[in-house]
Amino acid sequence: MATERELVLPPVRDENACLPLAVNAVASYWGVTLPADEAAAVCSKYPGTAGSILIEGIELAERHGLAAAVLRSGMDGLRSLVDAGVPPIVIIPGIGDIVQHASVISGYDGASGRVMHYIPDQDPGGDGFRVGMIPYGQFDSLWSEDGRIAVALAPPGASPEIDSALSTAAARSNRLCFASERASLLGDAAGAARMLSEAAALDGDSTVAHSLLGSALNAQGSPECVASYERSIELNPRSFLSHRGLGNYYLKAKMYAEAERHYTEALDINQTRYAPLYKNRAVARSNLPGKNALARDDLKAYLRRLPGAADSASILEAIKDLS
Repeated sequence: MATERELVLPPVRDENACLPLAVNAVASYWGVTLPADEAAAVCSKYPGTAGSILIEGIELAERHGLAAAVLRSGMDGLRSLVDAGVPPIVIIPGIGDIVQHASVISGYDGASGRVMHYIPDQDPGGDGFRVGMIPYGQFDSLWSEDGRIAVALAPPGASPEIDSALSTAAARSNRLCFASERASLLGDAAGAARMLSEAAALDGDSTVAHSLLGSALNAQGSPECVASYERSIELNPRSFLSHRGLGNYYLKAKMYAEAERHYTEALDINQTRYAPLYKNRAVARSNLPGKNALARDDLKAYLRRLPGAADSASILEAIKDLS
């Protein structure tokens, strides 16, 4: 394995409302242009949806000649893909009120122990992209929160790793996890739950499948979500979303001490990932004896981490009430 490798991706600025820029960037790297009219037609199915829908981007790329494998990987696996000339798309935590996002790994520097991220340049006068450098340990800590998922896109036959992964149970499980998001957004909650049950059965060691199944069951108000979340945490103690999901379940059930505990577990994993978690923990704490001051601190933290929040006026009033 090389000690350093960098893949040069073309600058890509345009992003359809529901299609991830990461997919456009990797498709362009392979010389594939994803038609804007087809992308717009896909996005028209999701009016008002905020954020991108990765499965739609993957399927659009496949319709235009690329093969895709959704892998559960690790640092060695990422470097192997880059060495093979394949820039992997990784799922990592977001910030503010963005839960997660897709990012392209464009290379690595073994000497300094850092991975390279392709960062689109939003400055019209810029070069179109920048390269961000993140230490291996910091990147892997973030990546681990969502199960170290990577999407490999390449022309058929370009990567033996992609070709061999396409038929594995783990890859099929990961693919179903992405497809379930689409079903959920289209209002098919039962279909999403069925997909995730199948995903968890295909790959019993998938922290992602169990976490998402927990979320689907939680949305239906089923207490069975607890077992799914707990299995996800057993497989990956750093599963931020599973702790968040348990917090949400217990908050709805008015089990405030348990809600506080799981929100705290999530924030101990990552304090900057999802600002509304501070607001949720404040609600739990305001319903527990002697914790108004902590609830107030959480609401202040929410506003610090999400400047310009739409509910800032009501949050400021709540802070006054808790004083």
